[in-house]
Amino acid sequence: MSNSACTPSTAPATQTPWAHTAAWPAVFSLSFGVFGLVTAEFLPVSLLTPMAAELGVSNGAVGQAMTATAAVAAIAGPLLVLGSGRLDRRSIVWTLMALLAVSSLLTAFATGIAMLLVARAVLGFALGGFWAMMTSLALRLVPPPDVPRAISIIVMGVSLATVAAAPLGAALGAFWGWRLTFLAVSGLGVASLLVQLIALPKMPSAGAPGIATFRAALSLRAVLIGIATVVIVVSGHFAGFTFIRPFLEIVPRFSVAAISMTLLSFGIGGFLGNVVAGIIAARSPAWAVGSSALLMGAATLALALLGSSPAVSFLATTLWGFAFGGFPVSTSIWNARAAPGLAESAGALFSSSFQIAIASGAVIGGLLVDGTGPTGVIVYACVAVVLGAAVMLTMGRALERTPL
Repeated sequence: MSNSACTPSTAPATQTPWAHTAAWPAVFSLSFGVFGLVTAEFLPVSLLTPMAAELGVSNGAVGQAMTATAAVAAIAGPLLVLGSGRLDRRSIVWTLMALLAVSSLLTAFATGIAMLLVARAVLGFALGGFWAMMTSLALRLVPPPDVPRAISIIVMGVSLATVAAAPLGAALGAFWGWRLTFLAVSGLGVASLLVQLIALPKMPSAGAPGIATFRAALSLRAVLIGIATVVIVVSGHFAGFTFIRPFLEIVPRFSVAAISMTLLSFGIGGFLGNVVAGIIAARSPAWAVGSSALLMGAATLALALLGSSPAVSFLATTLWGFAFGGFPVSTSIWNARAAPGLAESAGALFSSSFQIAIASGAVIGGLLVDGTGPTGVIVYACVAVVLGAAVMLTMGRALERTPL
């Protein structure tokens, strides 16, 4: 996929300034920040059952806490980009980290489902804003040849959060309770802010993004292919993964300790998947995206057909983690190459599509888990991720092979 194949001749002047020297400490500080954001986002997955019991609602209702986060995040990205004007991007990142701390604090003291949803909506704004600006931040912090590596490092925070959030959430929830667990995440948000206050350099805007830049990004075929793939695959993934704890409790009948170990294995697999996919995506983002989705399909198919076997459930969940761990980094690199001169606008569209997919997946998953049980959710996930893989491996690969 060449830049000439992805960037229209009518695109406005580049709005994202390119870094001439690499600021790697700042890149790692962003990875720490996204670690905190995604840890907070994923905690309800491992704490869903006790949260539902204490708040007096169903598992499906608490699952909509994921929906609230994602729904707000989908709107927050474009709004933040449009409203950012010429603000220093460093101050915006600091604000987003402060919102992470506030959201987790509100969640820890939630007295009902309404307060929980409000707290998760605050997290959604922070999450959506960060994802919308991630690519443009990488472009500001490292020279163009280092952008795939910088994105891989930032997104590695997602993989580390996947390693930590689910198993630690289940374990700490059993020892401390879910409220103290969220209170600890609030402290993580404060720590992220302090690190970034030290590490981030000034990142002034080169120009104020507007509606025209969003239209220009949407005119790029590569951007549209990426959005379509993300919506299909991520909706399927989160429909299943949001309710993985009920599945593991009911189908293979895992104990809390076994669930913690399985989710830890999911997270370790995700970390390894991030590393492998980052290497592949540097050469072919389409192959990295498509193969990640296909592996998710294989894992969910194994769970749907053979999930009553504890060994199969453990191994398939690990494979699922490996596959999904590679998906965010590979799609981010695809998006960065699709619109390098429109990084903030394309990033906001990418973030919105990701969050819309999370929200829709959680809604579909909630309906399925309450109506057909956890196995029905896994079947839906399998179908969706395979369909998304087909989109990228056909249309995406065709575009990627377009000669200069």
